[in-house]
Amino acid sequence: MRIIVSDSSCLIDLRKGSLLELFLRLPYEFLIPNTLFDEELLKFNDAQKEVLLQGGLKVVDLPGERVMRAQQVVRTVPHLSVHDGFAFALAESHPGCILLSSDGELRKFASDHQIEVHGVLWILDELHRCKLATAARLESVLTLFSRDVTVRLPPKEVAACLKRYRKGE
Repeated sequence: MRIIVSDSSCLIDLRKGSLLELFLRLPYEFLIPNTLFDEELLKFNDAQKEVLLQGGLKVVDLPGERVMRAQQVVRTVPHLSVHDGFAFALAESHPGCILLSSDGELRKFASDHQIEVHGVLWILDELHRCKLATAARLESVLTLFSRDVTVRLPPKEVAACLKRYRKGE
C-alpha cells in the first residue's frame, strides 16, 4: 500500500469540507509528523483528532537525522516553515510515497527531489475515483472551498473540477 505523508494544509481543508473520514478510507497508509499533528492542527478539536487517529492516521516521531534534514531544508528554502521541513523530511524517508501539501514552495521543492506531490483537488478526485463521494458532494465541497478565502486553491483547476463534477464525471 502506498504511503501519503500529509502536511497540515490539506487536512485543514478536508476538515472544512467534512471529508476527513472519507479521506482516511482511501487505499493508502497515512503519516504525519508528530509536530504537525500537535502544533499545526490547532482548530481541530479532540473529537476531530480522534477521527484522524481512529481512521488510521499515524503520527510519526522523526529521528534526529530527519529533524536535522528538516532544518537543512528550511535553511535551503527560507520560505518554508519548520513544519514544512518536517513533512518533507518524513516524505523523503519513505521512497515512493506521496507528499500531500497545498504549499507551492514545498510542492516545488519536493518535486525537485523526485517526490510525488498532490494537493486537496487530487484527494477529491481520488474520493470520486474510489466511489467514496459522489460528484454532487464534491461539487458542493468545491463551491464551499471557492467561497472560503482561507482555502487557497488554483481558480482555473477548481473551475475545471467543478465543470467535471457538474457533468457527473
